[in-house]
Amino acid sequence: MKVLIIEDELPAARRIEQLIRQHRPQVEILAVIDSISEAIKWFAQNEAPELILMDIHLADGLSFDIFQSIQIQSMVIFTTAYDQYAIRAFKVNSIDYLLKPIETLELKNALDKYDQMRDKMQKFDYSVLNDLVDNIKNRNFRGRFLVKFGNSFSYIQAQDIRYCFAEDSLVFARLVDGKKYSLDHTLEQLEQLLNPNHFFRINRKILLHIDAVEKIHPYFNNRLKLELQPGPGFDIVVSRERVQDFKNWIDQ
Repeated sequence: MKVLIIEDELPAARRIEQLIRQHRPQVEILAVIDSISEAIKWFAQNEAPELILMDIHLADGLSFDIFQSIQIQSMVIFTTAYDQYAIRAFKVNSIDYLLKPIETLELKNALDKYDQMRDKMQKFDYSVLNDLVDNIKNRNFRGRFLVKFGNSFSYIQAQDIRYCFAEDSLVFARLVDGKKYSLDHTLEQLEQLLNPNHFFRINRKILLHIDAVEKIHPYFNNRLKLELQPGPGFDIVVSRERVQDFKNWIDQ
C-alpha cells in the first residue's frame, strides 16, 4: 500500500508515520507534505497514492482546498485537533477521521476500515466536502449562557467570556470583569458551542478566548506558559500536543 501524509506539524507527522509502520510494516510512505500548495504540486507530478492521511487545518488554509484545485481519487483519512461537530458527516460518507493526539488503536481501526472499503471497491463521495466547508464557515454558535445568580437566574454573554476551566468536577466561566460563574456544560460541549475562531482548548482543563492571552512564554518540555487577563490564580500551560495548533490558531 502506498500512503501520502499531509501534515504541517512535524511531531504529528512523525507519529503518524511511526504508527502506520507499526500496524502496516509493508506500507510505502511516498512523502510527507506540509502545505496545500506543496500538495497540489505533488499531485500534479506524481501518481496518486492508495491512501492519504490529511490534516484538516494546514498552515496555509483548510486542506479541502486541495480537492477544489485538483481531482483526487485516493481514499482519505482526515486528522484534526479540533472538535467533532463539523466532521460527523464523514462517518456516513465512509470518510474516516482521527482526533489529535492520535491514538494507536484509533489509527489501527481506521486502517482496518480502509482495508474493508478497498476490498469492496467502495468510492468516496467528495461532494460531502462542500457541505462540510459550509458547516465550518456558517455554523451558528452560542451567544448566551444561563447561569445561577444567588437565588435566581441570569445570563452571561459568550463574548464576555475570557476562559472556561474545570475545577473540582465543575466547569466555570471567567468573564472580562473577573467574575466567575458555574456553567452546566462540560468543556467538550463548550468546544462545540463556542466559535473556534475565538476560543481554543489549550489542555484538558482550559478553554480560552483569544483576547484573554496577554503574554506567551516558552516553557519546559516544549510547552508554552501563558499570562491571561483577568488572571486565573494558577499556572496556564499549553499541553505539548496542542502547542503547534495553538500557534497556528494565534497566527490565523
